[in-house]
Amino acid sequence: MTTDALNSASPLAPGWLQVPEDLNALHEGMWAAGVTRNDDGELVLDGIPVSDLQRQFGTPLFVMSENDFRARARAFSDAFNDAFADICGGVDVYYAGKSFLCTAVVRWVEEEGLRLDTASGGELAVAARAGIPGADVALHGNNKSDGEIHRALDMKLGRIVVDSRAELDRVARIAAARGEKAKVMLRLTPGVHAHTHEFIATAHEDQKFGLSMAPDSTEVAGMSAAEEAVAAASGYESVELLGVHCHIGSQIFEPDGFALAAEKLLNFLAAMQEKYSIVLPELDLGGGYGIAYTPADTPRPAAEIARAMAAVVRSKCAALGISAPRISIEPGRAIVGSTTFTLYEVGTLKTVRVDAPGAGTAESAGTSPENVTYPRRYVSVDGGMSDNARPVLYDADYSAIVASRTSEAAAQLSRVVGKHCESGDIVVRDVYLPEDVAAGDLLAVPGTGAYCWALSSNYNYLARPGVVAVRDGSARLIVRGETEQDLLNRDMGV
Repeated sequence: MTTDALNSASPLAPGWLQVPEDLNALHEGMWAAGVTRNDDGELVLDGIPVSDLQRQFGTPLFVMSENDFRARARAFSDAFNDAFADICGGVDVYYAGKSFLCTAVVRWVEEEGLRLDTASGGELAVAARAGIPGADVALHGNNKSDGEIHRALDMKLGRIVVDSRAELDRVARIAAARGEKAKVMLRLTPGVHAHTHEFIATAHEDQKFGLSMAPDSTEVAGMSAAEEAVAAASGYESVELLGVHCHIGSQIFEPDGFALAAEKLLNFLAAMQEKYSIVLPELDLGGGYGIAYTPADTPRPAAEIARAMAAVVRSKCAALGISAPRISIEPGRAIVGSTTFTLYEVGTLKTVRVDAPGAGTAESAGTSPENVTYPRRYVSVDGGMSDNARPVLYDADYSAIVASRTSEAAAQLSRVVGKHCESGDIVVRDVYLPEDVAAGDLLAVPGTGAYCWALSSNYNYLARPGVVAVRDGSARLIVRGETEQDLLNRDMGV
């Protein structure tokens, strides 16, 4: 078997990974609008070549399209408002700031007519610095501190999403001591298991978030923790109960789970109305809409998801005989994820030979020649798990291309790895790259706008990369990259 044949048809590659017909092509759906190749074969964003970005800002570097971010934000707002116009007058779209947040992004969110979802006091501080009105901000979290609750009340937040009965009591107590009324939503767990990684599925019972909707989840027979919280919240003079919230997980492609969660929560709203005469005017169906990280990913357009969810809400409210609540959603990854790619410089390379999966087993006996191994090349870059922890956290898949030039070389199965002192420091587990990739080449990894910078660290004392926003042929830092001096400034030297 020739080396070329081994490279182009490796049994080491996962089943979904196909050898690209053109290693230089940009797979539609994985890149921001405005990302192309110029006449020299170099990757450009809105006319700016990646080599210019490297010279000005260095690598690793997060490169974001501001125009693409704004367009995706508008697409969600327009799609959901159109789909729900006849049901509840439209939808409140909250950008999930946990995916990526800085003051520039908060301003884009506000300018595009969206609201902001935060998950900590630090994220509230970014919101305050950006100047977004508190009425357009929500605060999440399963263990909010008293300080975070006070800050939410100081900023006059539009909603505090309460995660437990104990937290409800604490919010009510703090608001009462201040002589104020806290606007509250209750986060419920509807028991819908999203088809995603265990660590990012958040609506099943056995996890830390939310109030259970299961009967007998309190000491009162037949009463759920969710129902008990509604009754308690309605009795507090210092609480304005707006409605209920759920979030079933992340990186979800099909609308079925969202639809099922909507049905369960609407049933709950109807039950509260019938049992206690409590009409809850708002229902937040969360976020979790997926994006394409690899050519195998098939996310649904925002309009398709919106129509599917609207159909369920419309028919279910009619069947229950209740007025539709005001709907809100919380997209984060689906807005920012594909707007950004990470730019790396290639360093060392090595090739190892690996047995095919199943080699030496009884099942493989007689099916392949003995002692046949296959090449896998390791391509090291100047970043790694400190700027993208997702592969090591939950086996997230990514893709990569050579960004500084085109190549007509044969495809070789490769693994892009970082420079950290960890064997699990993998940026892209499996990808076909040209076999002539060499030190000094630039690689681009698309889809890194969400949860990469946000989860970044200083492991091995690497400085975290900067974030550059590109718009209409101009690039500017919106988050400065750290320096070694930044890291040393926190070392007290004692």
